[in-house]
Amino acid sequence: MPKKIMLVFGTRPEAIKMCPLVRELQSREGIQTLVCVTGQHRQMLDSVLATFGVIPDYDLCLMREGQTLFDITSGILSAIRAVLEREKPDTVLVHGDTTTAFAASLACFYLHIPLAHVEAGLRTYDVHSPYPEEFNRRAISLIADMHFTPTETTRANLIAEGIAEERICLVGNTVIDALRTTVRADYTHPVLEWARGSRLVLLTAHRRESIGAPLHRILSAVRRVVDTHPAVKLVYPVHPNPSVRQIAEESIGSCDRIRMMPPFDVLDFHNFLARSSLILTDSGGIQEEATALGKPTLVLRDKTERPEGAMAGVLRLVGTSEGAVYDNFTRLLDDRAAYDAMAKASNPYGDGHACQRIADRIESNEIPMGAPHLRASII
Repeated sequence: MPKKIMLVFGTRPEAIKMCPLVRELQSREGIQTLVCVTGQHRQMLDSVLATFGVIPDYDLCLMREGQTLFDITSGILSAIRAVLEREKPDTVLVHGDTTTAFAASLACFYLHIPLAHVEAGLRTYDVHSPYPEEFNRRAISLIADMHFTPTETTRANLIAEGIAEERICLVGNTVIDALRTTVRADYTHPVLEWARGSRLVLLTAHRRESIGAPLHRILSAVRRVVDTHPAVKLVYPVHPNPSVRQIAEESIGSCDRIRMMPPFDVLDFHNFLARSSLILTDSGGIQEEATALGKPTLVLRDKTERPEGAMAGVLRLVGTSEGAVYDNFTRLLDDRAAYDAMAKASNPYGDGHACQRIADRIESNEIPMGAPHLRASII
């Protein structure tokens, strides 16, 4: 009888990294694959599902205007219980550090359903940064029976926290699997034509902790740099959060060499990444994608749980002060040697076969059941 595996995810970043895994598991005769999406993000999630041709078996449709962490967590716990009790999966897979992943993991814990954590072991060791992601991923580590880690660093983090090595499997990052299918040599887009002959810079900034004064500072620095560098054109896919859009309109809305766009679908976004000269981001996943593509990246955060790109020299952590963003952005535009030192593809995230390794481990029935007691001090 096939093993019944359920994947639960609900946001765009999760979907980008889980859809290739869905496709790999669906190709295995010994696995029955079920997909449950929470809809924590709606339009952005649906776009990724369509790109990869993934049709959910269950859609909890939980997104609400103005939703809070309370709403998302309680909504998932209430809605997913019936799904898990009906299907009784042999193992549930969650990804990363979202509230969807945390709430689904908690539901599995309550129902004694084995749990596997994809992209396990990322840490800043500051429970408030990033918020709430650092808490989410560390809490999931307490619950998970199996931990699929992307790098040696993340594997070492879990071992240091007392997790048994037989419960940890180093597989690489599934985002590399995704990039292998989405970045295309023949890709075209009207905005790329608008930017032809310029140095294209791609900006993303929307983290919960960035909204407010930090985002104002970031965008003020960006506007100053673009105003003084006529060869630069900048593209900013703006998150649908109304607070983010309002700050963006106030700060950079009047600049004709900045294009504010609706969020890209995954195919567009990956191809813009591949064709950009420089990336500015407060995202987590983009740090991985930019590193794999060799794109110099300024990380608009004070801490990162993804140190591999910085160690490879492709990423630089600059924080959110206007002066630091301006100085580092300007240097990479004006100092060719500084730019070239960062513009080097370095791929600590694997060879693009992470999904195959995860599926092999699941198919082999080598997932231990029952997470051991861990030291409370890690939380």
